[in-house]
Amino acid sequence: MRPLRVVQLLPALEAGGVERSTLEIAAALVAAGHDSHVVSAGGRLVAALEAAGSTHHTLAIGAKSLATPFRLPALRRRLAALRPDIVHARSRLPAWLALGALRGLRPRPAFVTTVHGLNSPGFYSGVMTRGDAVVCVSATVRAHILRHWPAAAGRIVVIPRGIDPAQFPRHPRPDPVAAAALRAELGLGPATRVLLMPGRGTRLKGHGHAVRLLAALRGQGHDVALWLLGARQPGREDYLAGLQAEAAALGVADRLHIAPPRSAVVPAYAGADLVLQLSDQPEAFGRTVIEALAVGVPVLGWAHGGVGEILAACWPAGAVPLGDAGALTARAAALLDAPPPLPAALPYALADMQSATLDLYARLAD
Repeated sequence: MRPLRVVQLLPALEAGGVERSTLEIAAALVAAGHDSHVVSAGGRLVAALEAAGSTHHTLAIGAKSLATPFRLPALRRRLAALRPDIVHARSRLPAWLALGALRGLRPRPAFVTTVHGLNSPGFYSGVMTRGDAVVCVSATVRAHILRHWPAAAGRIVVIPRGIDPAQFPRHPRPDPVAAAALRAELGLGPATRVLLMPGRGTRLKGHGHAVRLLAALRGQGHDVALWLLGARQPGREDYLAGLQAEAAALGVADRLHIAPPRSAVVPAYAGADLVLQLSDQPEAFGRTVIEALAVGVPVLGWAHGGVGEILAACWPAGAVPLGDAGALTARAAALLDAPPPLPAALPYALADMQSATLDLYARLAD
C-alpha cells in the first residue's frame, strides 16, 4: 500500500462512538505509515489524537449555526493545501460542507462517508449515502440505508465496529475481587446480585424497563439491585427524578443506584452479574454488548437493532422480543441462576475494523 493522506471530518472531539472510531482509524493510519489529519471544532480528545501522531485542524464544521455554511471556503482551502487521497466524513453537516469543498478540487480525493447511526429519512440525512463508498457500522445500518436510500446499494461497505480485547480482558466468573469492590461501592450485601445498565441518561435508553425488571425480580424473591452507570448527567435531573419516583412507587427505590459516567468500565462489568441493554430505539451497533461479553458477563437485551444483531451472532441466550416484559423477567431470572457458557472468542475485533477501513482507502485511492 502506497502512503496515503487521509482527512477525517466530524463536528468535535469530545466523547462518543464517532469520536472513538475517528481516533482508532487515525491511530491505524499512523501505524501503517500514512499521513492522518482530522478536521473538527476541537475538544478534549485532540491531545490524544495528536499524541498518537495525527494532525488536527480546528474548524467548526459541525456546529448547528447559521455561520457554519460560511466555513466552506476555509475547508476548501484546507483541503486544497493538503491534497488528500481520501476525505472521510462521519457526520451529516461536515459531509455537506465536504461535498461543496470537493466541487472543482483537482485532483479530486475519494469521498467516504460512515453512517454511525440510524439517521432520520430525508434529504438532509441522505448526504451520508453520497460517498464513493458508504461505510455502515452494522448490517442493521445497511438495512436502514437500503430501505430509505436504495440508490446507494452498490457503494455500501459493511465494516462493524470492534473492541481491543486487550482493553476488555476476560475475567473469572464470578470475579470475587471485582464483585466485592462493586458491592462495597454501592453499599450492598455480598449476596445481592447486581444488574448493570450502562448508558446515557436519556429515555431512549430504556431505563424504565430496567426499573420495572428490578421490581419484577424482587417480587419473585430475587435479591437484586440495579445500577444505572452513566445516567447521572447534567441536564438530566428531571428524567432521573421520574425514574426514582417510579422506583419508589414500585417499592424498590432503595435498590436503585444511579451514577455518572466513568472511564474505568471493565471493573464495573466484572463485578456485575448481568448487563442490560434495553434501548427502545434500535442501536446502530451496541458496543457495550461486545465489551461485557468480552469481559465475561452475561448480557440481556431486546432482539432488535445492532444489539439484537450482535446477540444473535455471539450469544442468542441474551436476546428477548422487544417490549415483552414477561419474557425479559423470565430470562433475567434464568441468566442469574444458571447462564449458558459465554463465547470463548468474539468476531468484533478493533484490528479487523481498522484493517478493513485501510483496505477500503487503498482501493479507492487506486
